[in-house]
Amino acid sequence: MTAAVGVRERPFAWRKTVDWVAVHSLGLALGLMFTLPIVFVFLTAVMSDGQAFTEDLWPREWHWGNFLEVFERAPLLKYLGNSLLYSSLATAGMLISSIPAAYALAKLRWRGRNVVFLLVVGAMMLPPQVVAVPLYDTWSSLGLTGTLWPLIAPYFLFDAFSIFLLRQFILTIPQSYVDAARVDGCGEFQAMLRIVVPMARPGIAATALFCFLYTWNDYFGPLLYTSEKPDQWTLSLALSTFKGMHHVQWNLAMAVTLLIMVPAVVLFAFAQRSFVKGITFTGVKG
Repeated sequence: MTAAVGVRERPFAWRKTVDWVAVHSLGLALGLMFTLPIVFVFLTAVMSDGQAFTEDLWPREWHWGNFLEVFERAPLLKYLGNSLLYSSLATAGMLISSIPAAYALAKLRWRGRNVVFLLVVGAMMLPPQVVAVPLYDTWSSLGLTGTLWPLIAPYFLFDAFSIFLLRQFILTIPQSYVDAARVDGCGEFQAMLRIVVPMARPGIAATALFCFLYTWNDYFGPLLYTSEKPDQWTLSLALSTFKGMHHVQWNLAMAVTLLIMVPAVVLFAFAQRSFVKGITFTGVKG
């Protein structure tokens, strides 16, 4: 009797597994599509120089010393410090400038608000390369080329995408909360800090993560302003140069690539819940 029941349960379990695979097939395919390149980079990073980029996809010997050798070939800790300085200050400057602007566009009523919002949307569509030359001339006249400050300072003034994203999220916060704070005697700045900012933490976290990852992976900006000053290079610029210096040693280049990915992956892992929540609620109302 028990054996018969077991025979009957096996087809049911198999059918359940097939149904699960069918329902999640698209997700599984996308997961494999994004995971396989990372696996390939990892396997190449622990290969020998002679085996990398050959027909062998699995390492004959595991060369873990490649991750130490890259620090001997290039001052990666210096480049890491420059990348952290650039990304951290740019993210902080973005929050300082974008939160008040988004609050004003979402919760304050003033003449010309919709026009200003359209200008913000238009600035999002403007490619950065269009204004690269005039901006470079401006920073050059100030004597700041060759440093990271031309990349950091603009975030303390204006970032169109961050203002747009935060404005859309703040719109989802009921206006009654802000009105109640005003009735209790709070000014606009106090209402923003005490009411809106705590309620908008998921949107702020998502925006900060977008800004940090963008600046962390930025290549064009550091190339434009710091290409002649190696001590100011970020990891993204140093990686490209590293590949040029050791173009036949793809195992070392892949090892550097993995090391660069680690901070971004760790940051996303810790902020994943707030990031998903911020993206989910952004744009619900507007």
